[in-house]
Amino acid sequence: MMKSDPFSIKPIVANSSLRTLAYEALKSAITNMDIYGRPDEVRLDERKLSQDLGVSRTPVREALTVLEQEGFVRSEARRGVFVIKKTKQEIVGMIHAWAALEAMAARLACERATDAQLGSLRKTFPEFYEGKPAEHIDEYSDANIRFHQTIIALGQCEVIKDLSSNLLMHVRGIRNTALRQGDRAEKSIREHVEIIEALEARKADVAERLVRDHGLGLAAHVNRYGDYLE
Repeated sequence: MMKSDPFSIKPIVANSSLRTLAYEALKSAITNMDIYGRPDEVRLDERKLSQDLGVSRTPVREALTVLEQEGFVRSEARRGVFVIKKTKQEIVGMIHAWAALEAMAARLACERATDAQLGSLRKTFPEFYEGKPAEHIDEYSDANIRFHQTIIALGQCEVIKDLSSNLLMHVRGIRNTALRQGDRAEKSIREHVEIIEALEARKADVAERLVRDHGLGLAAHVNRYGDYLE
């Protein structure tokens, strides 16, 4: 039985720098893949990427060089280019950083988001109110990531957005994996509902604390269940 390709990418249309377009397409594909949901390494084939993107190998090679400098991929002589996976200790540190950024975004959201934006959270994330997450874990996993991205966006702080974007690939993968371990999914959904209630009420102190504690809970979960990362 053939393994499904974890790396999905769309062709690009050349209306600006091909290197820039290749970089953006590759980074988007990397940050949206579930690199921690599979034990094997993810190797990127330069020739295949060139074919998939519809460009020559030069802009692909240049884009991969930039992504390596940013810490998304690593190049190994005679082996190729691989998507980087972090160790458990590194992941825990990244979750702590994300928790700090998202907690501040939640506080800012209470001050800056419109009533309509905060009031739409329940309708935007019905997965938190319908059934049990274990019954539709894939849909809930997607909603989980969108929820945390939404909090970052509602904070309306470009610096927080930029800083959190480079953490997303690893935090996304770990969140998806964690939801399938122990009672993390049930606990997570209860905490999301509490966060929404605090945001709706514009209780900045409460929202900030709940989001921070939610992130710290994920870090503790990874410490407990994350031996597979070593």
